[in-house]
Amino acid sequence: MGVFDSMLKDNESLFMDPIALDYDFMPKIVPYREKEQQQIAICIKPLFSNRNGKNILIHGPPGIGKTVAVRHVIKELEEKTDDIIPIYINTWQKNTTYKIVIELCDQLSYKFTHNKKTEELFSIVQKDLNKKSVVICFDEIDKVEDLDFLYMLLEQIYRKTIIMITNYKSWALEMDERIKSRLALEFLEFKKYNPPEIIGILRERLKYAFVPNVWQPEAFNQAAKKTAEIGDVRTGLYILKESGNIAENRASRKIEIKDVEDAIKKISEIKVKKTSTLKDDEQFVLDLIKNNSGKKIGDLYTFYKEKGGEGVYKTFQRKVDFLSKNKFISTEKQMGGTEGTTTIVKYERNAKLDEY
Repeated sequence: MGVFDSMLKDNESLFMDPIALDYDFMPKIVPYREKEQQQIAICIKPLFSNRNGKNILIHGPPGIGKTVAVRHVIKELEEKTDDIIPIYINTWQKNTTYKIVIELCDQLSYKFTHNKKTEELFSIVQKDLNKKSVVICFDEIDKVEDLDFLYMLLEQIYRKTIIMITNYKSWALEMDERIKSRLALEFLEFKKYNPPEIIGILRERLKYAFVPNVWQPEAFNQAAKKTAEIGDVRTGLYILKESGNIAENRASRKIEIKDVEDAIKKISEIKVKKTSTLKDDEQFVLDLIKNNSGKKIGDLYTFYKEKGGEGVYKTFQRKVDFLSKNKFISTEKQMGGTEGTTTIVKYERNAKLDEY
């Protein structure tokens, strides 16, 4: 065999469909989430009989299939009937009632939104939605700045199922009692995948994404082992994709364990690169949180002042919120106790990777 025989030619690729490694890719089946999808479907089922559906809060840590499972149910719903309107909104950017109503207009193909107030636009949305039944999913619901849109939906839409997805079950506990009582929420926890399930998910994506037999077994085992350690499938998908890119860059016909090791190194490099874009005061707060992960925000502010921080509490809160939105840290509301509601702040060891 010649020295170049083991190298890829210019028109060759190890990838068959790299889109299959995107986290939002919709596989034909969503493995290991059949029971959860069934419970979601039970909440929607009354709509098929022109009755009001049940509302549900789906919660669990990131990277465990909450969004993929819900979108798969919505896709099946679209294929099953035209009598139920399916709507999916990610509230990371659509985080106010006005933005959500604009998004509803857009998904219902109503374009004449200019110079119209929220109430006027919702009255138009209401008429369209009430012609049929509707399933509305709000992903990352904990990012919303107000809940007026829920009041509107609960009071003015006749037959609906509202699905809300969050990493934090505690978010729902803080809602106004009037909303909580009207929602009558069911709760569905998505638990972390166990190691065999993670291996199964990654192996399934391999079938869609890569040319057969390009992965050396020990290389895939290393990628799966690292993903199982972290417990986040998104990280595993990134490792698979980046390993393939690294192998292609060296014109290899095989993805080897050294490609996986280099891909794993890039995870921490991306974290460093992202933190390098922070301003000095933001980095100061991040370092403080890293060294005191799991503390209450009030305690962190005390440490901040003791170490020379000059901002007032509101300024400190805004910096914590910025770091949370950009996935450097996580925050979780904690109810009860002598101090009432407080926020627990934790350092995220694996920052969100923009590539997936």
